[in-house]
Amino acid sequence: MTDLRRSLPAVNTVLADPAVQALLATTPRPVVVSAVREVLEELRARGGPLPERWEDHIGERLRLRTAETLQPVLNATGVVLHTNLGRAPLPPQALEAMERVARGYATLEFDLADGSRGSRAVHCRTLLAELTGAESALVVNNAAGALVLCLNELADGKEVVISRGELIEIGGSFRIPDIILKSGARLREVGTTNRTHLADYRDAVGPDTGAILAVHQSNFAQTGFVASPPPAELLALAREHGLPFCYDVGSGLLVDLSPWGLREEPQVADAIRLGADLVVFSGDKLLGGPQAGCIVGRGDLVNRCQRNPFARALRADKVTLAALAATLALYRDPSAVGRHIPVLTMLTLSPEELAHRAQALAHLCPPGLGPTVFPGESAVGGGAFAGARLPTSLVGLAPVGMSADRLAKRLREGSPVVVARVADDRVVLDPRTLPPESFEDVAAALARAIGAGA
Repeated sequence: MTDLRRSLPAVNTVLADPAVQALLATTPRPVVVSAVREVLEELRARGGPLPERWEDHIGERLRLRTAETLQPVLNATGVVLHTNLGRAPLPPQALEAMERVARGYATLEFDLADGSRGSRAVHCRTLLAELTGAESALVVNNAAGALVLCLNELADGKEVVISRGELIEIGGSFRIPDIILKSGARLREVGTTNRTHLADYRDAVGPDTGAILAVHQSNFAQTGFVASPPPAELLALAREHGLPFCYDVGSGLLVDLSPWGLREEPQVADAIRLGADLVVFSGDKLLGGPQAGCIVGRGDLVNRCQRNPFARALRADKVTLAALAATLALYRDPSAVGRHIPVLTMLTLSPEELAHRAQALAHLCPPGLGPTVFPGESAVGGGAFAGARLPTSLVGLAPVGMSADRLAKRLREGSPVVVARVADDRVVLDPRTLPPESFEDVAAALARAIGAGA
């Protein structure tokens, strides 16, 4: 029996095929050569007949190689801070600021007054200090990096005292205990998972203590037989022993959302008013800006963090700083911030407005999907307001001759990409996270998805 693998042509022979030559007209030669080699290796590994149309197999490889992996998405899930979809959509002002500094050179680390080297730390410092009441501020690449930097500066080689109930796991299986250990500090757990008392902290403080740390339980909520000392008591204990108190408040909330039923999330300014020495939070969650880690607090401690070698390893780039500064500037007008920052706009939409949007979206959907509007719930996401429930109006779609999972998959693979929920054998769209101007695009994506056949 003839081993068909012995009849595989050479790479150059395949490249000489006129149909493959056509691919070279639109794709760089090295990319086509790599695709040809991959196809030949696959055939060599599994055997089987040679393809009649080499260009089909090579073209598919090229499609996979050249397809963009980072694509814009229409988020129909109703999860406002969807970590997998990039969390906070940026305000238009932030996008404009990013483009301005990305287009050419910028004063990232240049002092215009004397023409000498400056510091990138100045670009968001004033705004963060103004909005939070802190003495100073520093921005790094994300909140986990900010926490590593703070703990390395405050407690390298020493113990960090923290409640077991706050040793949380954040997205991507990253855990607070691991972050503490990587900072160079030693973890000193106190209390139990559900109950920790001030006496537990007091008993743990000693000559080896470098800092007391509080971490907001942002991505879960404890109920029932639970107890933990308020941050004010931990601060008093830290003062009593001359220790710094570091408070990771999580989501970077700068405004009061309690009128919309969103409570139990600490505001950054409240942590500063309390007297926390360093406060750490994210830029791309409730703050509504780009991915960033913000450190605010005592000027001397922030300056120490800025001089720490980790600060350079974790520093934010010019585009991030521009976007964050532009977002923060919007908070200077509290009466307008809800209109300008997409995250806050979505979180504060009224039930009446959501019902109106759901009806408008349903009206545009292909009739063959049997669109219906019914009540449901959205989610804040991003580990913020873990127990919150956001009433919304949903659009349910029941495809004929195709499963709901299949329709959802086609929406994810289409252009534009639409990510939706599937529940009770229906594809579910939540208008909370879909701008009204996207409704026609969603409807067109649905029509293409069902028009492709079952």
